[in-house]
Amino acid sequence: MKKPVSAFAATAIILFVSIGYANAADIKKGKRVFNKCKACHSLVENKNRIGPSLHGIFGRTAGTTPKYKFSKAMKKAGAGGLVWNEETLAKYLVKPRAFVKGTKMVFAGIKKTKDMENLIAFLKKASK
Repeated sequence: MKKPVSAFAATAIILFVSIGYANAADIKKGKRVFNKCKACHSLVENKNRIGPSLHGIFGRTAGTTPKYKFSKAMKKAGAGGLVWNEETLAKYLVKPRAFVKGTKMVFAGIKKTKDMENLIAFLKKASK
């Protein structure tokens, strides 16, 4: 049985990503981490699946992807100022249901700091 991510580990992931270490990330490894995401998310503009397209995710207000039906919680988070960037995405992806209570996203989270770093680097490149 896996242990839940501690508050310390979550903070370490956020700090690691937000202070610029993502530049040292391995994009190829990030693409492999993205395999956990691609069953539900596309990187193609306006191509939503079970989850919204991640094309243009960085700088986007949460809950605003065209033609996707978000949960009330995600729309409310966006209306409250949640914008996706390296830090907010890392916080969300550690434990989505804890970060946005009521989100539709059913995902246990990215637990390893290096996996998060690599995934964020991959998404920054692939989601443009």
